[in-house]
Amino acid sequence: MDGPADKPFSAACARNRDPILQVLRTYFADRRRVLEIGSGTGQHAVHFAAAMPELDWQPSDRAENLPGIVAWVAEAALPNLRAPLEFDVARHAAPLRDEQRGYDAVFSANTLHIMSWSEVEDLFRRLPALTAADAILAIYGPFNYAGEFTSRSNAAFDRSLKATAAHMGIRDAEAVDALAHAAGFDPVDDVAMPANNRCRVWRRWR
Repeated sequence: MDGPADKPFSAACARNRDPILQVLRTYFADRRRVLEIGSGTGQHAVHFAAAMPELDWQPSDRAENLPGIVAWVAEAALPNLRAPLEFDVARHAAPLRDEQRGYDAVFSANTLHIMSWSEVEDLFRRLPALTAADAILAIYGPFNYAGEFTSRSNAAFDRSLKATAAHMGIRDAEAVDALAHAAGFDPVDDVAMPANNRCRVWRRWR
């Protein structure tokens, strides 16, 4: 455990934060406002906001995860790290406020394989309303290529996901790229990460 007992902790976040940070330092170098979708425990938000103080970092997640993120944000007390927003990609009823628009960067980690495919579609469908022209999108997690797993461990992970809930599963990179393109984003990089994960980056072109 890292910090107070009532603060959630993910060992995976602690392991992958620095490799992800190397990618974000490159692609978020000229960015100003970042929306993190699916902030989970809040560990990534704290780490990246501390490492890149020039960025205004906005964490977000479903309502049930907000208390844990609040605990991390409050303890860090960083001037560029905002209180988390409630954001559910599948819920369309709540209109976006002006301050929830115009992000020039979006980041998400380990979310696409947890969401249902329809929620993944909803996520990309909502990106144009959230982002500015020329926005950068960076997503970390496992991906399949040409319908094939990249490792035995990823195949086993996919089986464990589907055993937990039938809607979960590792997504095909090509299918995700098609959703991104429909939302106005095209791929600019695909970085190999530890433990057979990837950090995939797109730029908004319209």
